[in-house]
Amino acid sequence: MKIAIFTDTFAPDINGVARTLKRFTDYLTDHDIEFRVFAPESSGSVYSDNIHRFKSLKLFFYPDCKLAFPKMPKVKAELQRFKPDIIHVATPFNMGLCGLYYAKKLNIPIVGSYHTDFDKYLAFYDLQFLKKILWKYMHWFHRPLRRIFVPSLDTKENLQKHGFTNLSIWTHGVDHSVFHPVVNHQEVRHKYNIQEKHILLYVGRIAPEKDIRLLPEIAEILPEEVKNDVHWLVVGDGPIKQELVEKAPANMTFTGFLTGNDLVQAYAASDLFVFPSTTETFGNVVLESLACGTPVVAANAGGVRTIIQHGVTGLLCQEKDVKGFADSIANLIKNEDQRLKMAENGKSYALTQTWDAIFENLLYEYEAALKLDTYVKPA
Repeated sequence: MKIAIFTDTFAPDINGVARTLKRFTDYLTDHDIEFRVFAPESSGSVYSDNIHRFKSLKLFFYPDCKLAFPKMPKVKAELQRFKPDIIHVATPFNMGLCGLYYAKKLNIPIVGSYHTDFDKYLAFYDLQFLKKILWKYMHWFHRPLRRIFVPSLDTKENLQKHGFTNLSIWTHGVDHSVFHPVVNHQEVRHKYNIQEKHILLYVGRIAPEKDIRLLPEIAEILPEEVKNDVHWLVVGDGPIKQELVEKAPANMTFTGFLTGNDLVQAYAASDLFVFPSTTETFGNVVLESLACGTPVVAANAGGVRTIIQHGVTGLLCQEKDVKGFADSIANLIKNEDQRLKMAENGKSYALTQTWDAIFENLLYEYEAALKLDTYVKPA
């Protein structure tokens, strides 16, 4: 099988879509499956015969994706040379549109994946008036796709409510050779001068749609005996970082982006992972935290609630419920036995979520889509 992937974000971008696609292309390379990626240029971009890059601008409301300017004759020539069996569009912007156009023009079967609930983002940027237009566009974009892969049952059910069909679940995994609990906890404490007994961690974009503004509020209302005994680590960067730094208590440290062993150390050295985001279609960072032996306190929303088993691998709180988060954190900090049991349960669950099995199933889905010779587009 030859696969052409069109995406508006790809490694070395640091987001769930880019990282998932990079793992997928690594899997394809390891299994001698030919592929081509058509993606925007990015700082530190890697170039190869398999990866074709195009000049781009960041989207103002979602900088993780870029508005690329593909050279259409170059794309067409490469597709005609490569002769893919299938096109996979991973994002609905310019590169995705390019893939959609040539799938139709060159009569190549096309599938796609839905990674981001952009409609939920609109409220955080005062753009709610665009919701109807956005859904019309998303319907138009996805209508020709033989399969639409979604990362969680929650996302599938949400799209079904909006009239989408041909949906299949393409869940995400975790690399256990990278994310594991065996680290030197003292290195993290020394690096960030942490004296407190417990560490609370957040990993992700520091942006409105992650509900990260709740963290200082949660920190403020923790019981005194807990508040004085914890140190917060906030890993990541984003448009409201400076705003958050100004509001943050003295025991909240902002590390910037972390990758590799530095990120794994932060996960594994922490006692709890606190994740208030309500806009996740999956939540890769949540699964990574479990793999590193750190239970999660998260919002009962989106794809995250399909990962966390409440009371077993973590606790789920009502959306934007500051007191609920504070109470859950305090309860687990005070109850070490329960916290350690959740850590073991989380590691056990994460071990079942392997990338190889997930990618193997995706290839089966590709093959099934290719067999739809009498494929009829949904109305």
